Amino acid sequence: MSFRDNDIFLYEEVILLALKDEKGTFYAKSYLPAVSGAIMAEFLLGGRVEIEGKKKLVNLISDEPFDDPLLDEILGKIRDAKRRASLQTWVQRISATSRLSRRALEGLCRRNILREDEHQILVLFKHKVYPEVDHNTEQRIIWKLHEAIFSLREDLEPRVVVLLALAHAADLLTISFERSELKTQKKRIKSIINGDLIGEATKGAIEATQAAIAVAAMVPIMAAAAATTSS
Repeated sequence: MSFRDNDIFLYEEVILLALKDEKGTFYAKSYLPAVSGAIMAEFLLGGRVEIEGKKKLVNLISDEPFDDPLLDEILGKIRDAKRRASLQTWVQRISATSRLSRRALEGLCRRNILREDEHQILVLFKHKVYPEVDHNTEQRIIWKLHEAIFSLREDLEPRVVVLLALAHAADLLTISFERSELKTQKKRIKSIINGDLIGEATKGAIEATQAAIAVAAMVPIMAAAAATTSS
């Protein structure tokens, strides 16, 4: 069963939410742990892994490829690991993947959702930026979140719940929505993140939601550590 719409993976949805549409740069580094959590959630939703016990050990179920270079590489690392590791450990390992955000951005460029440009800094320096080409893709993501947050729906798709949990933890919702609006929906957002409004879900979807909640708790800590390291 496919859980995806428009061939966009969860980690790519997080990237698009965190990216400044016109400038093609990121709002903050807090998105990286959310990207890592989204990748692990994709494995759970896709039936590639499961979470076991109180230690939240990650077990490989299938190494069937996603036909996505980044996901398939990381899934291969889980398959080839000599010892099982916890969800937290794997999220940290994924965050340390070489060129994680750059590779995610390049994947979106290949599908003409973003484009790669060079930005000049002080004449001598250049760095790559990734402005949006296809605004509709991100707008569909924002609309899904808007419907979840502001409607009265009692059953939500697990993917939307996972994305909302990660975006909320990484403070990405405030990029697309006014803080005052989100404040009025504080109880509903909490209820969604707790999994109270999940519709008919598979075991993998439930595990993905629970994993997203666990990762969401880690996001502020990992983001703070990343900020300290970069400074």
